[in-house]
Amino acid sequence: MTDMLYTGPIPAERDGELAMGVGRSETSPLSGPAAQGLNTTQNSQRPSACCFCWCCCCSCSWNEDERRRRRKRISQDNKMETIPNCEACTKPSVEEMQLWSQSFDKLMRNPAGRNVFREFLRTEYSEENMLFWLACEDLKQEMNKKTMEEKVRSIYEDYVSILSPKEVSLDARVREVINKKIQEPTPHTFEDAQLQIYTLMHRDSYPRFLSSNIYKSLLHGNSRSSSES
Repeated sequence: MTDMLYTGPIPAERDGELAMGVGRSETSPLSGPAAQGLNTTQNSQRPSACCFCWCCCCSCSWNEDERRRRRKRISQDNKMETIPNCEACTKPSVEEMQLWSQSFDKLMRNPAGRNVFREFLRTEYSEENMLFWLACEDLKQEMNKKTMEEKVRSIYEDYVSILSPKEVSLDARVREVINKKIQEPTPHTFEDAQLQIYTLMHRDSYPRFLSSNIYKSLLHGNSRSSSES
């Protein structure tokens, strides 16, 4: 039988208005070709982050719960932009979907699993975590130096800059690593940050995903379809 093309559920629109910090600006660590478009300045008014604490239990004001609350307030006029299309993949079998509950690694290695998990993250106003992770995976495959530098700059602007509505939650240690590596961009510039976001999704979002209606409905719906055929 020919595999059906499956692009996963279509995420719903989100509402709310992003409450950006007053007076926050940013100094870009980029230089040379990667510095274009990042000529803003940063001051010291940003609250201090937990330098070495980045798990979901972090109590600082920049943890994931706080980010979700802020993004929930994004207005209809200023809603977060998202990649319109999910990853192309074959329709997952019931067995595949059951494997997603065995480990986060199995979920993330499966394109259909990433699509469904991304839809769930969208409902929690944290889809940028998956988008950042995917962008880092794409960057690792880039061989052209000029294109690679452009992608590094784009990822920085979209997901690392404190001025971006899609900024991901990174601690001070990882940001310092990025600021050093980005002086000479490589496909692995964001490797530490990608691992941190991967671990954050694993600890913070994955347990809720397994008990969500999105996952349960898809699993039960496919189970019924299989039993009826």
